[in-house]
Amino acid sequence: MAGGAREVLTLQLGHFAGFVGAHWWNQQVRSAANAALGRATDAKEPPGELCPDVLYRTGRTLHGQKTYTPRLILMDLKGSLSSLKEEGGLYKDKQLDATIAWCRGSLPHTQRNSILYLQDFLSAEGVLCSDGVWRVKSIPNDKGPPPLTTSTTPTPLIPTEGSIRVWSDFLRVHLHPRSICMIQKYNHDGEAGRLEAFGQGESVLKEPKYQEELEDRLHFYVEECDHLQGFQILCDLHDGFSGVGAKAAVCNWPELELSSWGQMYPCFIPWISLPLIFCLHTLPGPRPSAPLGVLLQATLPFHCSAILATALDTFTAPYRLCSSPVSMVQLADMLSFCGKKVVTAGATIPFPLAPGQSLPDSLMQLGGATPWTPLSACGDLSGTRCFAQSVVLRGIDRACHTSQLTPGTPPPSSLQACTTGEEVLAQYLQQQQPRVMSSSHLLLTPCRVVPPYPHLFSSCSPPGMVPDGSLKGAAVESIPVFGALCSSSSLHRTLEALAGDLTKLDVRRWASFMDAGVEHDDVAERLQELRSLAQCYQDGD
Repeated sequence: MAGGAREVLTLQLGHFAGFVGAHWWNQQVRSAANAALGRATDAKEPPGELCPDVLYRTGRTLHGQKTYTPRLILMDLKGSLSSLKEEGGLYKDKQLDATIAWCRGSLPHTQRNSILYLQDFLSAEGVLCSDGVWRVKSIPNDKGPPPLTTSTTPTPLIPTEGSIRVWSDFLRVHLHPRSICMIQKYNHDGEAGRLEAFGQGESVLKEPKYQEELEDRLHFYVEECDHLQGFQILCDLHDGFSGVGAKAAVCNWPELELSSWGQMYPCFIPWISLPLIFCLHTLPGPRPSAPLGVLLQATLPFHCSAILATALDTFTAPYRLCSSPVSMVQLADMLSFCGKKVVTAGATIPFPLAPGQSLPDSLMQLGGATPWTPLSACGDLSGTRCFAQSVVLRGIDRACHTSQLTPGTPPPSSLQACTTGEEVLAQYLQQQQPRVMSSSHLLLTPCRVVPPYPHLFSSCSPPGMVPDGSLKGAAVESIPVFGALCSSSSLHRTLEALAGDLTKLDVRRWASFMDAGVEHDDVAERLQELRSLAQCYQDGD
């Protein structure tokens, strides 16, 4: 472990959190692999901005092979892993490993090639074909025989986007054997045996079996860290995993199931640290005039979780920077003050920048509008007051950061007079929110959206974002993103509405709530805490 990495341990609790997490880890797989192998980053990706060691750990398999895996503990229910083994894929099937080792020196050349081809096939990279099917790329350098088909089309690898049902169907990252923790007493599918209530989730971590297992995994990851800066938890809010998260949370980012757009489920969370109510409430796409396309199928968790993962990868960047980082504690302290313990998220995915346009020009076109769309269930943000915000804009080429005015030409605006992109962004935020505590970061590194990220973006104009120039319909490899975490008065309305909805519910109608030991007095106490929290966000002096 590199010294001074400021490690973060991630917990993923719940199935939709697994969808978001799978996309997030996939987006970082190339830079993580380069770091693990000691290679320079891709030429299109500026080196040294984000430190992979914050989220990843080094290790070795029993065979001495070097590994680089997410520093991750995930919990899900029985039936959610599909073909993925609970111990992950680093320690492969012993019989296959033994066969491969034996065939390297014992089998004839043709048979040896066939087995080694299988090994390469298992780790091959997928591509999205025109028929919407993810397929394996051809094995390079004549390492093995061609696929057993007369067609030149690559061999199918994973199902079509519409048939993906679990996050493990598209996870491309190897996990450490201590990452996956399955709750076998509850089912992922079916009507019976579901983890539905907050109290059920709380009771899971009260059982010695799961409590000891989680503590053992926490000790394993934490004790090898040199400069642990904190924990981040992706947690489903709509079911019993809310109770699991409340017991385990340190830095909590609760996820909402995407079928619940704009709704809050009847979960009772003791608000701790810095929770983020995070869902795809509205599409975070560009303004109508922007020349960019987003092909989102709102009913597919595979699509919606990809958008949320892209936003997550953006607004967590400040505490993953290689230089001048903002620690997780500093970020939380800046956004939470005077009793404010919840933040909202917003993003523009992708950020619209027309060919030949500069960042000042693009920001000025937005006028007085907020440059991002809410990703939290807070509805329309017009007329609301922002108290504090952390903003990240990434993926804009350095040549576009400032206006390229002819020497001697007076700048039309103060933004066009700025000499650096960082100055442009900071001054823009100051103009938009003059009394708001703002932290801003401008990164060259874009968000990667290569397969198995869904094919959401039909075109993308900024240079370097499309493999062969800005061709209509070309596959987009990376995109610019504008993301923000905000503490705003919109939360007053949201939390009050949640309290009002919960007041109308009678938990005695749900057996799972009663079986979990939820008492009427407990509900009343949580509602009072929720209303008190809402008052902290009233817009007033």
